[in-house]
Amino acid sequence: MTISFRAFAAALAVAVLAPAAGAASLERFSEFLKGTQSARGGFEQQIRDRGGRLVQESRGTLAFQRPGKFRWIYEKPYAQVIVGDGQKVWIYDQDLNQVTVKRLDKALGSTPAALLAGSNDVAKAFDLSDAGRRDGLEWVDARPKDQDASFERIRIGFGASGLEAMELSDSFGQITVLRFKSLQRNPRLDPSLFRFSPPKGADVIGDTK
Repeated sequence: MTISFRAFAAALAVAVLAPAAGAASLERFSEFLKGTQSARGGFEQQIRDRGGRLVQESRGTLAFQRPGKFRWIYEKPYAQVIVGDGQKVWIYDQDLNQVTVKRLDKALGSTPAALLAGSNDVAKAFDLSDAGRRDGLEWVDARPKDQDASFERIRIGFGASGLEAMELSDSFGQITVLRFKSLQRNPRLDPSLFRFSPPKGADVIGDTK
């Protein structure tokens, strides 16, 4: 299995901002929320343990349409599809032939998805601050207000091409790093991307009502 649901959320995280000269990271994040309704592109992901050791690498494609619709596909090393249809989140593990279903409002919460694919009012769920420049990017630091959130901190990096990276620190000391590739801002997306029907014979668990 590629990742837990919390790391997937990273996914949803995707869009491209036109660079704003001299803009601080918080300003650029605000511009993203106001000006990006959809996006698509690719990603590369690494997960490192508390000591910095690489424990997993993966890559795939993604698309989202705010608020709450997204499609996140892991192509390697394990096939996994995650779809948000605006009401529910569907997580399909191909190797297990298993589909997990969650209500969207419960699945998002204080997650990366809520930051980038949710509504504009992220201040209700996160404490946001400017984290300065590092590795050529301007970083926003987002700390969930929910004490039970899966992530302790999420950092969002903006560069010359717009949104370029996210770093997610969880309660186990792991850091998930996402690098976005060839992201398109506000493309016209086929509505079928955000619909999901469980494959025949798949085991479906979770909130199926």
